[in-house]
Amino acid sequence: MTLSFPPFTRAVKIIIIINVAIFFALLIGDLLIPDFKHAAEHAFGLVPERVTHGYLWQVVTYAFLHAGMLHILFNMLGLWMFGSTFEIDWGTTRFVEFYLFCVMGAALVTIAVSYTGFMGIHPGVTTVGASGGIYGILMAYGMLYGNREVFMFPLPFMIKAKYMVGIIILLLLASTLTPGPTGVANFAHLGGLIFGFLYVKFLPRRGLQYAASEQYYGVRNWYQKWKRRRAAKKFEVYMRKHDRAEFFDEYGNYKPPDKKDGEGGRGPWVN
Repeated sequence: MTLSFPPFTRAVKIIIIINVAIFFALLIGDLLIPDFKHAAEHAFGLVPERVTHGYLWQVVTYAFLHAGMLHILFNMLGLWMFGSTFEIDWGTTRFVEFYLFCVMGAALVTIAVSYTGFMGIHPGVTTVGASGGIYGILMAYGMLYGNREVFMFPLPFMIKAKYMVGIIILLLLASTLTPGPTGVANFAHLGGLIFGFLYVKFLPRRGLQYAASEQYYGVRNWYQKWKRRRAAKKFEVYMRKHDRAEFFDEYGNYKPPDKKDGEGGRGPWVN
């Protein structure tokens, strides 16, 4: 058995640096200004009742705030250990898209559940942390690389990724259904798992950006064809006024007026 670590890929490295920088900036700010960290979490953490009143940036920014040292340590470790594989295989753009998709999906699930009042959860509770994105990565890893063996540090044995993800889901469901102060965060974790599954199972293999661009070019091409058909109809009306009934051959090429005997000229115009 060999123990190896994945490389620090570009996007993973940038996300980790941003998270660590913000974490220590809040610690320093809290030392200089009373309640600085609390105010920052209230402004940039995920507070469902504030999101529904216009604080839309919170569905992304909450993932860059963390409650403590262990919180950020395990999240960034998971991002590095599993996220780097996706960035290597998918490329930086698609990996960032996937990560943000899971982060925002976890936020939407948290907001929706908070307004149900389930297990006493209410929309005034603040959620912070990148766990939604990390759990989405874990779900995707179990689906795409399920037979790869993962070292269960600090336990001295290996386990297949699909079994590891299954155990994590069971533990998460158990902790979510157990009354306690972490219920909101656990629903964010479940949201990340759900959206990680949806991204891998149902979205185009090249990602949302590719699908959007294909849709854009499809609409643009339809519009251009519509303009050409409209112009052709106007052209036909014009030609009928000049006693011409046939203007195109069987290939769709324009047929010029018949030439007189001995008259030269070029062949048909092809469009």
